[in-house]
Amino acid sequence: MRIALSLLLLVLLVSLWGFTRTMSAQSTPRPVSGTAATPLAELPDPAAPDVTVRLLDDKGELTPPLTVKKIVRSEAAWRSRLSPEEYRVAREQDTERPFCGLLVDQHDPGLYTCRSCGLPLFDSNSKFESGTGWPSYFAPAAKENVVEHKDGTLGMVRTEIVCARCDAHLGHVFDDGPKPTGLRYCLNSASLVFTPKTRLATEPELAHQTSTAVFAAGCFWGVEETFRATPGVLATAVGYTGGLTEKPTYKEVCTDTTGHAEAVRVEYDPQKVGYGQLLQIFFANHDPTQVNRQGPDFGKQYRTGIFVRSEEQRALAQSVKDALQKSGRFVRPIVTEITPVAEFWMAEDYHQQYLAKRGLSHCSTP
Repeated sequence: MRIALSLLLLVLLVSLWGFTRTMSAQSTPRPVSGTAATPLAELPDPAAPDVTVRLLDDKGELTPPLTVKKIVRSEAAWRSRLSPEEYRVAREQDTERPFCGLLVDQHDPGLYTCRSCGLPLFDSNSKFESGTGWPSYFAPAAKENVVEHKDGTLGMVRTEIVCARCDAHLGHVFDDGPKPTGLRYCLNSASLVFTPKTRLATEPELAHQTSTAVFAAGCFWGVEETFRATPGVLATAVGYTGGLTEKPTYKEVCTDTTGHAEAVRVEYDPQKVGYGQLLQIFFANHDPTQVNRQGPDFGKQYRTGIFVRSEEQRALAQSVKDALQKSGRFVRPIVTEITPVAEFWMAEDYHQQYLAKRGLSHCSTP
């Protein structure tokens, strides 16, 4: 009898355990097959106010006005998502230097979305050359997606424009634009992401997802042109990084006392060109065994370096470097530095796309 009671008790305990497991599984949300679960930090804040905007549908077209939750994040959360320059512009209302933004000379068909939250903002059809040095448009893609505020800073009264969904600072709007609106929406490249029209039609949910890489390989004129001609690269900029001097000038960097390297920032579409491919291009187009030098150019500003934005970039960069060293292609050790990305200071306008402005594809100096 005692054995029978023990067996009965064991059966009841197992049944109760199985019931508890089943109920727990039913009450736990599961991601839809083929998709990733949404991280808790990405779920809309139920306390956030509602806002009416137009999004992108599954064909890459603007939807009718929809009511969604405003995106609200802490300062720390925004800093983790944006580069220092992007944070200064989008969250602290800074303004990038004229003629230095990545998207000033971007004229391909496509859409410009908010770098902070991906909201569609401006279409390439409304972009025009204003001569001001900033990307300029005569109308937003959807009036609901752009909000205007009075701005009394700098001793003048201007009209600031911000993203309707996340309040990111975009720029200002002026009444000296072309027809048909007579307006000029003057924007900062750092607040925007450009997505080619062909990609919008196939992957609208990835419209605001691009990646950035930073490389130093000697004089940045030729390095920029090499990457600018690479399919899948959306925009490039030259500048100074890796040192201590704030807002350095070219003259200061040339003294070899700032610690900065001449570098190129590459914004690319990871669906078309991978970071590994960019690394191969980087190593193939300079001598990574030269210390603080490339050809006739001497100084720490001409060092070879990779400035990584994530652990994944660091691991891949190290892997490619090690593989090249073992391949026997280079007799001397590869001295390319792999360091975390630092503040990227845009170089002066005349350095941006220096060779392209002169109809050249490469530097004449070997």
